[in-house]
Amino acid sequence: MEQTPKTISETKALSRMANLCARREYCVFDIETKLQRYNLENDTIESIIAKLKNEKYIDELRFTRSFIRDKIRFNKWGKTKILYALRQKRVPENIVNEAFLDFTDNDLNDSLQELLEAKWKTIKGNSDYEKQTKLIRFGLSRGFDMGNILQCMKKLK
Repeated sequence: MEQTPKTISETKALSRMANLCARREYCVFDIETKLQRYNLENDTIESIIAKLKNEKYIDELRFTRSFIRDKIRFNKWGKTKILYALRQKRVPENIVNEAFLDFTDNDLNDSLQELLEAKWKTIKGNSDYEKQTKLIRFGLSRGFDMGNILQCMKKLK
């Protein structure tokens, strides 16, 4: 059984999106995706997004700063993984670069150190070399660069 897509008025869509944006930060791409589910025309979607931007419900820089802070603090992601996630959300590169200026390498290194210390205790391997290789692979998968991973691994010993 297929469901017929919902269609709602522009004012109702605007109030729903304003309500959503008041609760947490969203980027333009997220709001655009949500509005497309209501089968609204592109002109209508653009006008709703413009109104939300004018009323400061949507602010890409504010969203990006919040996104980076949360991913570093809670998800323990590195810069590379955060950059890819923001690229998927189609946040402009200049905004991403400006938002990253608020975060120091120490923020990322502290997060990485904490992550590697916790992971080291759980890694199983026949030799230290094998355990170190697994730890490096884990750090890279979290979006940290090799230099920082090796630097934090020296502190582990």
